[in-house]
Amino acid sequence: MILARPDIRHPRIVFAGCRALPDGDGDDAGLVDALRARGLHAHWLAWDDPATEQADIVILRATWDYIERLDEFLAWTRRVPNLLNGPDVVEWNTDKRYLADLADAGVPTVPSMFFAPGERVGALAGEVVVKPAVGAGSYGAQRFSDEDAARRHAEELQAQGRTVLVQPYDERIADGETALVFVAGQQSHAFTKGPILPPPGATPEFDDSGTYAEETLSGADPAPELWDVGYGALAAAAERLGMAPNEFLYARVDVIGGVDDPRLLELELVEPSLGWRQLDAETRARQERAFALAVESAFERLGLGPLSHRRP
Repeated sequence: MILARPDIRHPRIVFAGCRALPDGDGDDAGLVDALRARGLHAHWLAWDDPATEQADIVILRATWDYIERLDEFLAWTRRVPNLLNGPDVVEWNTDKRYLADLADAGVPTVPSMFFAPGERVGALAGEVVVKPAVGAGSYGAQRFSDEDAARRHAEELQAQGRTVLVQPYDERIADGETALVFVAGQQSHAFTKGPILPPPGATPEFDDSGTYAEETLSGADPAPELWDVGYGALAAAAERLGMAPNEFLYARVDVIGGVDDPRLLELELVEPSLGWRQLDAETRARQERAFALAVESAFERLGLGPLSHRRP
């Protein structure tokens, strides 16, 4: 039995999941051991468990039910003493209108138009994707080639009080999205996400928990031009939020297309899967250690370190 030393401060770290997935989806399983190797002890809780508010740091990982409880979730992010990524980041990034901010900053993005409840929805000609501006796991996202069907779906979302996002369907999505993962603002690893949305008229298949659409994932080694889009998106987001890129504990930048015209599809700063299982064992261990080091650095930045000290 290994006993905790009474003269050493053992910070309380929580990985936040949700009631349907209180321990996440399994992809982050190695992070607890990676943190333990640095003397940092973490455990999982659903985000709405009151015990999360007693933690030293809460790390958002699988809070995939927040879309139905957004106001409650955002209020909770303000109560948690130290949240990674932080509450200002969460409030900005949970609404896909952030894409307009990034486009205005010069980041090459997939063209996006937003329509608040009560506004007439336009830009529906041709093949389009219609989805709520606040959503996770492809919830409410559908692909349409029929303008009337697209409008009906958009109006149904608006009737629920949701702002609608309309994007032209880019045929390059058939080759999948390249998910670029950053840790503390630095390149970590990448993987490919196969197409999620089925042909027009059908809806995605969701996992048993009902919180996210099933995905086909594989490893990836993207060209520098794609990583440049990722770094550009992080820099623009950091400037918009008044912070440095290395203050994002993690980020996932989803890009479509190749080196000739890569386009940002989404910047995920709240609760993205990070694709650890797509890495070989050696690379995964190395990058999970980098994640643990980033958490350790966050403790110092937040004034919670040094981690080892005698109590008063």
